[in-house]
Amino acid sequence: MTKPTWSTACLDWEKRIVDRRSLVPFDPLFPDAADSAMRVYRDLKIVDMAGRPAIGEVCRPWVFDLPRTLFGSYDTETGRRLISEYMLLVSKKNWKSGTAASIMLTALTQNWRDSAEFLIVAPTIEIANNSFGPAADMVRADPEMWVESGGFLRVQPSFRTITDLRTNSTLKVIAADNETVGGKKASGIFIDELWLFGKRAGAEDMFREVTGGLASRPEGFVIYATTQSDEAPDGVFKQKLDYFRAVRDGEIKDPRSLGILYEYPRKMLDAEAWRDRSTWYITNPNLGASVDEEYIERKFVEADRAGGSSRAGFLAKHLNVEIGMGLRGNRWPGAEFWTRQADPDITLDYLLEACDVIVVGLDGGGLDDLYGVAVMGRHRDTRKWLVWLRAWCHEIVLDRRPKIVSKLRDFEKAKELIIVSDELGDITDIVALIERVMAAGLLGSVCVDPAGLGEMVEALAQIGVTLESGLLLGVPQGFALMNSIKTCERKLANGTMRHCGAALGAWCVGNLKIEPTATAIRATKQTAGDAKIDPAMAMFNCAFGMMRNPEPRGGSIYDDEAAYNEAFGRGDTPDGIAADAWSPAILADPGHPEHAKHLAAFHDWQDLQGD
Repeated sequence: MTKPTWSTACLDWEKRIVDRRSLVPFDPLFPDAADSAMRVYRDLKIVDMAGRPAIGEVCRPWVFDLPRTLFGSYDTETGRRLISEYMLLVSKKNWKSGTAASIMLTALTQNWRDSAEFLIVAPTIEIANNSFGPAADMVRADPEMWVESGGFLRVQPSFRTITDLRTNSTLKVIAADNETVGGKKASGIFIDELWLFGKRAGAEDMFREVTGGLASRPEGFVIYATTQSDEAPDGVFKQKLDYFRAVRDGEIKDPRSLGILYEYPRKMLDAEAWRDRSTWYITNPNLGASVDEEYIERKFVEADRAGGSSRAGFLAKHLNVEIGMGLRGNRWPGAEFWTRQADPDITLDYLLEACDVIVVGLDGGGLDDLYGVAVMGRHRDTRKWLVWLRAWCHEIVLDRRPKIVSKLRDFEKAKELIIVSDELGDITDIVALIERVMAAGLLGSVCVDPAGLGEMVEALAQIGVTLESGLLLGVPQGFALMNSIKTCERKLANGTMRHCGAALGAWCVGNLKIEPTATAIRATKQTAGDAKIDPAMAMFNCAFGMMRNPEPRGGSIYDDEAAYNEAFGRGDTPDGIAADAWSPAILADPGHPEHAKHLAAFHDWQDLQGD
């Protein structure tokens, strides 16, 4: 037999979804295998519908896309499934639990391997029961299947297990954690409500454990099914969603993975097409069937009237609109323009090359907060403000804030966040960053919230950044900071402020909430504790310094010994420290392999000067 060729990219998906066409851009690879399995699938009964109709009698065409492709990708000659990973993104109440039950039950009956295991993995017992109930009902409604009617499938509700007595294979529905999935060698896995797993620390390791058995099951498969998250996607949900979107859009070539993603095209989202009820079918292919249109309309009116998080929650669950910064209530107005002003070409190196002055903003909290750093440069030609964001945090945050661990790990992987241990290397790193700006002769100022600066003051003084030198600015809270906040939002709106596009920045900006005070406004967190905003606050501190129209203060104070003497008020190099013990050029380059050695010699020189 000629080996089939196919692509799981669906480049015209936006037109297809609007035209109500299939999102699978090819026919089953092995039609006979597909037909054999689909005869079983179509005959399964939907017990909670009037008259107990078969799936094939009442379900809409989209329902058959996933199972037909799944079963039609199995090569009976080689025993290998050619498309083994799937993702189904569909709005709430579009028969997702029924899809899990029917596909996995069909897979159990089509299986040839003795003692094989099929799993429906859910984040909670309640969600697990949502899938087991329909599967058990389908078995009991078919006399040819149910063992008590002379069939071959045994239902054990107390264990949420269905057993095929012909092969001693099982379909189990489990509420997952690392212990319940450890050591599994499943031939087929259906992971339900992936968005909830995205909130869990360690979910990626758990998935690795539960899917590990597929390495010895060439016929195996895994299906991820989910609605959108009620918060901005993160963790394993964000990873999988981004990956399957990239496969669908042709950015990643992976013919073994297929995403069937019911979501609005980008242009429709930008135009807020979800406000037009005639478009709701786009993410609700079962609208008018399992999804009651009148109910959805009523709930939309309620949520839209309430606004804020209520509207955002409705849009995420019923219309698959990804929650971003622009959907939160009491949001910072600049958040609406944040995404469109992202420019990944804005790096620290770029700022050093393209700007005539740079302001660094700092905002740090306790050990369970982030230490936010913003570097804002003024482009020498366009005069636009360009922002680069980073943050540091102590590893204790991972224990104290379990809800955001997956987000922090994502930022760490993207090199936007540095997690430090008890040695607290954050201050050393931040000072080295500022040194680099100084060495380029571009530092206008370092702007900080005076409260809680602590040991950073001493560290900055070691490189000449002090109040006395004019390089350290305390940002007054209240009216002055309000001006910074409003200036940033206006410049984002008119395009004269752009940023590096870091996911960390988007998260922090999305967490901002604006509250009025007696005389001004203040920026605070949407959710106390878990919603970090420190890099965004560091950016507002930068704006305070940049609004003063700064000029660079010349090169680094490490340029020569005379500059040291002037900056620190020192005399000649004392006896006992060789004149070449430290080099200004090496001190100005934190990346130099001899930097630490020369810095130590310089500090010794300082100590002797003090004596």
